[in-house]
Amino acid sequence: MQRLILIAAMAVAVWCLPARTDADEAVNPDIRAVISAQIDAFRADDFGRAFGYASPAIRGLFGTPERFGLMVRRGYPMVHRPAELRFLGLREANGRLWQRVMIRDQTGAVHMLEYQMVRGHSGWKINGVRILPPGGAGA
Repeated sequence: MQRLILIAAMAVAVWCLPARTDADEAVNPDIRAVISAQIDAFRADDFGRAFGYASPAIRGLFGTPERFGLMVRRGYPMVHRPAELRFLGLREANGRLWQRVMIRDQTGAVHMLEYQMVRGHSGWKINGVRILPPGGAGA
């Protein structure tokens, strides 16, 4: 009987806890806007515009919008042509900001990615994207 009361009390306690919503997670509309704008540029095959949302380090690594676009098409096809995009949590780790994004590709497969964001003199830039392993655990 005591066990049943304990279980009922725990159920009531859990029920009374506030539900976690997307609003509970850190949100930065400027970061979301940059990622969305880059993906819109990819959808339009406007690699010059997409390249402009990359950080100076990424632009230096690839050199030209064409090489950048080739890397995206080959290595990140779900980003090049996503069927669905959903922003999840924004987190800070070791002084870096990571925006988690769920992307559903054209085949229906779901991919979890994290965008590393850096603030420059002209606003937020994308400093890298990593594909998270199944389960979405990030470092």
